[in-house]
Amino acid sequence: MADPQTPLESLRRKLALAVGENAAFDGWNEEAVDAAAAQLGVDPAQARLAFPKDAPGMIEAWIDGIDAAMEANFTPGVVAAMKIRDRIRNMIWFRLETAGPAREAVRSALSILSMPQNVPLALRTGWRSADRMWRLAGDTATDYNHYTKRLTLSGVYASTLYAWLDDQSEGWTDTAGFLDRRLEGVMRFEKLKAEWRGNSTMRPSLTRFLGRLRYPPR
Repeated sequence: MADPQTPLESLRRKLALAVGENAAFDGWNEEAVDAAAAQLGVDPAQARLAFPKDAPGMIEAWIDGIDAAMEANFTPGVVAAMKIRDRIRNMIWFRLETAGPAREAVRSALSILSMPQNVPLALRTGWRSADRMWRLAGDTATDYNHYTKRLTLSGVYASTLYAWLDDQSEGWTDTAGFLDRRLEGVMRFEKLKAEWRGNSTMRPSLTRFLGRLRYPPR
């Protein structure tokens, strides 16, 4: 699933996770980029050229780095033996573990993304990460399920992220329980959707419904 990249794009992705780690101390600014460059032995001038200069852009690049690490870890061979629920669960947990060293930077990133001018970016990155998770899990839906699955997963991931930020339990056991409960609810919902779609006698006819709106019974 790797996408072709320019040298600067490859360097940006290489720096991304280290920038997040340093942003936990320096904030989302060029100091974090310089520190990441020193940590990885990269020319700081090249690092600054490759990485966005504004905080929202830095956060987006960091999220892309998390996505890339997830894609590299969950190869087809790795996910083949897992059930769909376990694939999604393990991907979310992997993302939390990968973000662990940047935990305080994640807190500030969410504050930045919640600003009105950054909400479109927050929605876009959330959708993109959910889409990557579903694609890695093997989802090939092209109908409305394509959209509902991604919207639902975006919500589950976002709520789990907030729970994780406040979790003081050992090994993040509270977050693990929260995530499992959320996923269980999603699985029940997906099962009900499948049953509803499969039962034509219970499913209302859209044509009949629209006809009633146009020609109401007398």
